[in-house]
Amino acid sequence: MVNIDGFTTRLKKVMEHHHLTASLFADKIDVQRSSISHIISGRNKPSLDFILKVTNTFTDVDIYWLLNGKGSFPKQIEKKQTSNTSTLSLNNEEKNSHSLEKKIQRIVVFYADGTFEEYKK
Repeated sequence: MVNIDGFTTRLKKVMEHHHLTASLFADKIDVQRSSISHIISGRNKPSLDFILKVTNTFTDVDIYWLLNGKGSFPKQIEKKQTSNTSTLSLNNEEKNSHSLEKKIQRIVVFYADGTFEEYKK
């Protein structure tokens, strides 16, 4: 069972953290603006669809924290441990180029389970 008062407090914290008004927050997660107002006022309870829209749009929001306050916000992302460290290698032309083009320093791949892998030059 979700404590509605705690939920609305945490929802407001997410909006403040991202510097969003209730209207902008509603637009960002693609729900009607009145939905946010009704949830914050306690008139309506959040649906599963609403909660998933929040956590899918704002990846720093942990669903367990949003629902029951356990965990932290913004959530801490742990680096996925791999047995084989991957690195990106550039061909000799790119290594020897002295142009003013932007060069890739690292690539980070984020997975749906909250883990990520980082590839460095």
